[in-house]
Amino acid sequence: MGIFKRIKTIARADINSLLDSMENPIAMLNEYTREMEQELSKAQSALSRQIFVEKKQAALISQTKELVEKRVRQAKLALEKGDEGIAKLAVQEKINLETQLNLYEQQLITLKEQTNILKEKFNELQVTYNELQHKKILLASRANAAKSIKQIQKVTIDFNGETITRGITRAEERILFMEAEVQAGSYTSNPLNSYNKISFFNVSDEEIAKELDKLKADKEAI
Repeated sequence: MGIFKRIKTIARADINSLLDSMENPIAMLNEYTREMEQELSKAQSALSRQIFVEKKQAALISQTKELVEKRVRQAKLALEKGDEGIAKLAVQEKINLETQLNLYEQQLITLKEQTNILKEKFNELQVTYNELQHKKILLASRANAAKSIKQIQKVTIDFNGETITRGITRAEERILFMEAEVQAGSYTSNPLNSYNKISFFNVSDEEIAKELDKLKADKEAI
């Protein structure tokens, strides 16, 4: 077999296997479950990244607030020392930091809203996945029951009761015949056992004469 023909055969076998699996309801449910698990994994990864960004933004806000407070202290310290130029620079940077802080806080609000949306979507997917798992168990049970009933129906259709009944009748007749043979054999195995053997002997003239005289005497008496 050439290499191209072998590849064609393998491809055809894969396609047929795919079609068979598509027609199998259990295989379809398993495929849907795998797809849902992949979606859950994607949603969980997106939610994890979102939470990380939100925490990073919160940390940035905290750092910015610390810088604002630091510039305030620096400005006060410069004024106490009479260094107004340093105080102005500290105040200017404080104002810039407060502007950034306001922007960061607005961004954090948006991030939190996005996080809540992702959490809701993830929870919805989780509920859907749990429902799918439960439904898969029920449908798998129904599919197995239907398969068993279908098999029983096939056996019932293929079952030829009339042929089997005739076979049983023939077997019964054969057994009766065998029993009759045994019973007949018990009667015919020793046919002379039921009769006494009869022996014939030579009768003497004297015995004959006595019997004749006896018969004549009976006749004269009449």
